[in-house]
Amino acid sequence: MAMFEKVLIANRGEIALRIQRACREMGIRTVVVHSEVDAEAKYVKLADESVCIGPAPSPLSYLNMAAIISAAEVTDAQAIHPGYGFLSENADFAERVEKSGFVFIGPRPESIRLMGDKVSAKQAMIKAGVPCVPGSGGALPDDSKEIIKTARELKYPVIIKAAGGGGGRGMRVVHTEAALVNAVTMTRSEAQSAFGNPMVYMEKFLENPRHIEIQVLADQHRQAVWLGERDCSMQRRHQKVIEEAPAPGIPRRLIDRIGERCAEACRKIAYRGAGTFEFLYENNEFFFIEMNTRVQVEHPVTELITGIDIVQEQIRVAAGEKLRFRQKDIALKGHAIECRINAEDPFKFTPSPGRITSYHPPGGPGIRVDSHAYSGYFVPPNYDSMIGKVIAYGGDRAQALARMRIALSETIIEGIQTNLPLHRLLMDDTNFMAGGTSIHYLEQKLAARSST
Repeated sequence: MAMFEKVLIANRGEIALRIQRACREMGIRTVVVHSEVDAEAKYVKLADESVCIGPAPSPLSYLNMAAIISAAEVTDAQAIHPGYGFLSENADFAERVEKSGFVFIGPRPESIRLMGDKVSAKQAMIKAGVPCVPGSGGALPDDSKEIIKTARELKYPVIIKAAGGGGGRGMRVVHTEAALVNAVTMTRSEAQSAFGNPMVYMEKFLENPRHIEIQVLADQHRQAVWLGERDCSMQRRHQKVIEEAPAPGIPRRLIDRIGERCAEACRKIAYRGAGTFEFLYENNEFFFIEMNTRVQVEHPVTELITGIDIVQEQIRVAAGEKLRFRQKDIALKGHAIECRINAEDPFKFTPSPGRITSYHPPGGPGIRVDSHAYSGYFVPPNYDSMIGKVIAYGGDRAQALARMRIALSETIIEGIQTNLPLHRLLMDDTNFMAGGTSIHYLEQKLAARSST
């Protein structure tokens, strides 16, 4: 298959601009779809063609499969890149794209289905030799006695999770047997309404883990590589706030072992495209929790330490090309840190949509800014509050941290509230500077702050 001449970008915000830049560098023309409220977005103005696919609410625009495929038809696009969020991990969408005669820039629909269901994903990983969190081994039965028996075997606390869940939703931690059955019932009900799938499973709840993920790339010729790890432990309500690569303080031999298992798992399940294996890490052990079958928000930190453009590789692989490098060719160099900049109250986290009256992004050595924002841009209230990412790269972690502090001090965004004050606070936090904080650290810090 020849390289695409025209790609439709089925997303919005900073990732739409990021994909557009990757395409332009490769000489590929771009079509951007947008809702009515996003008509003035930077990437819409920069696209070769743009198509309005509906009003502001996502179900009527960015989640409208028929409208997106129609836009590809009328513009003669050859492939569709879904970015992240919205329809990026929707197997039905991937299937409809392919059946309509376009290439889906992502994994095959069957891979998305397999890894999108947390129970089948876990079973596939166990078969591939990837370590998993001890748990129920499948969906919980209706029999409450069996549920209680499973929890006793795992020992409390346990966590109940929706099989079709994601993005931090459909989870409930249970500390006592008295609360167990009710927690299962409530999570099932939430799972049905949020994901259309009432199946839930149980895992041992790890008390103080870190969130470590492995980035993979695979082609349709069963070649797969892993591009190092990321530490995404600084999070609130299961939503990541800061990410970095590589993960501080974890022995390389442990990372190398788990990375190779992830690449091998890709070969076994015939995975194609970019993907991320997410793990909880505690007491020198990795436990698989899920696989994201798309490009991640935090992909820039991996790009900076490997020199590999992950979005361009996604496009090449989707066009049928073989990976251009082997595992031995991948060298990790330096350190990168990413801060997600959100339009929200920095400590209450209430969204702060509105017009940006003044916008001054940072610059200087080792600084990358991925953002669709500009002075005069109106941040709509209809979507996720992230308006950009500031990424700092250094020869080592200390230099990356120093550069990030300078970058955050230079950044000016006025007219709306942002979480810049929180990031500035965290860059000077003693425990974060030391490295290796757990996934609960930020919430505990914020709780202590609000009680003083």
